Amino acid sequence: MKILLIDVYHFNKGGAETVCFNTGKMLEENGHEVIYFTLKWNKNLPSPFEKYFPESKETRKGLFRQIINLRNYFYYPDAAKKLEQLILDEKPDIAHIHLMWGQISPSIFPILKKYHIPVIFTIHDYRMVCPAYSFKNGKGEICEVCYGKSFYRCFTHKCTKGSYFLSIFMSAEMYFRNKYFNPNKYIDGLLYVSDFARKKHEQYMPSFKNKPNIVLHNFSVSIVNTGRYVSDKYFLFLGRLSEEKGIVTLMNAMKKNPEFKLKIVGAGPLENELKTYKEQHRLNNIEFLGYKSGEELTQLKKQAYFTVVPSECYENNPMAIIESYAEGVPAIGSKIGGIPEIIKEGKTGYIFTPKNDKELAELIKKAANLTRVEYLTMSNNAIKFAQKDMSKESYYNRLIPFYKQIMDIDK
Repeated sequence: MKILLIDVYHFNKGGAETVCFNTGKMLEENGHEVIYFTLKWNKNLPSPFEKYFPESKETRKGLFRQIINLRNYFYYPDAAKKLEQLILDEKPDIAHIHLMWGQISPSIFPILKKYHIPVIFTIHDYRMVCPAYSFKNGKGEICEVCYGKSFYRCFTHKCTKGSYFLSIFMSAEMYFRNKYFNPNKYIDGLLYVSDFARKKHEQYMPSFKNKPNIVLHNFSVSIVNTGRYVSDKYFLFLGRLSEEKGIVTLMNAMKKNPEFKLKIVGAGPLENELKTYKEQHRLNNIEFLGYKSGEELTQLKKQAYFTVVPSECYENNPMAIIESYAEGVPAIGSKIGGIPEIIKEGKTGYIFTPKNDKELAELIKKAANLTRVEYLTMSNNAIKFAQKDMSKESYYNRLIPFYKQIMDIDK
C-alpha cells in the first residue's frame, strides 16, 4: 500500500508531528511505502519529496508576502498545485491527514477528490468545530458557545489569544471553510485519538456521526517489559509552558509539598512568568529544565517517579502520559478531555479535579508515600495498559483494516 501522509511540518514541532512520523515509520517497517506532503520550513528534516513542498509563511519572500499569507490561510493555490503533481508522480492509494488548517488550507481537498484518493483525517485538536482550536475563550475559560455554528462568538469572546483581530480572522475562516470546503464532503474516514474528541465532534458536527470512524489512542514506539522502582522520587511535567496546561495549579500543589521535587521540562510563553512565580513563592523544590530532546529527554522520562498532566483544557490524548506508561512511569492527570480514558484510577495513576491544587497536592503526597510493592504494581499496570492499548503492534493491527475499509468504500 502507498500511503500519503499530510502534515504542516516536516519536523517534530508537537504531538501531531510525533504521531505522524511514528505512523510513517511503523508503516514502512511493515512493508508499506510512505509519501510525505508538508510545507517548507527552515527546521524541516530532509525528504525525497521536498521538491513538492509549498512555501510556508516562514520561507516565503517578497513584498506582498503578508498579503499572500492572509489569503493562504483560507485557500492556498500553490499547495493544491504541488499536491496534484505529487499525486500524478507517486499515485498514492490513500491520504492520511494530520494537520492542515490555516497553513496548507482546504485547497487540497478538491485535488484529492479529483484523483479519487480516499481521505482519512486524524483529529488532533478541535479545529473543525472550534475556531480557536481548544474550546477556550479569551479569559482562558472553557467555552462552547459557538455550538458548532455561531462562530462569530469567537470574535465577541476574543477566543484566539485574547485578540479581536485574530479571533475575527479565525471565525471568518470557519465560515468560509464550511461553506466552500465542508470537511464532511471531502473526508472519507475519521480517526479520533480519544472518545471524548469523537463525542465533541459529533455533538457540534452531527454529520460526522455517519462517517466511518475509529478511536485509536496514540502509540509509543517502544515499551519496556517490567516495572521499576526509583529512589530519587521526582515528579515530572513535560509540555508547553502555557496557561491551559495548568502549571500554576501544579506549582501551588508543590508549594504544599516542599519535601517533594518537581522537574518542569518544556518552553513556552509563560516561562519567564512561571520562573518569577517560583522565586516569589520560594518554591525551591521546583526545577525548570527548559526544552529537552534526544537521550537527555529520554532519561528524564525514564527516571521520573510520576508524570503530572494538570491540564485545564480539553486535552485530547497527551503523549506525555503515553510516553510515561511506555517507561513504566504512572501518571497523575486532571479529569478533563481524554485524560480520564487513559489514567485508570488507583491502577495506572490518579486523576483530580482541574484547577484544584489542594486535591492535586493530596494525590502527590499519596503517590510519594506508596510502598515499594504498591509502586511496582502501579508501574507494571501502566506497562500492561500501554502494551494493550498503546503499542505499535496494537495500533497497526487496527489502523490497516480501517485503511482498507475506507479504500473499499471509495471504490
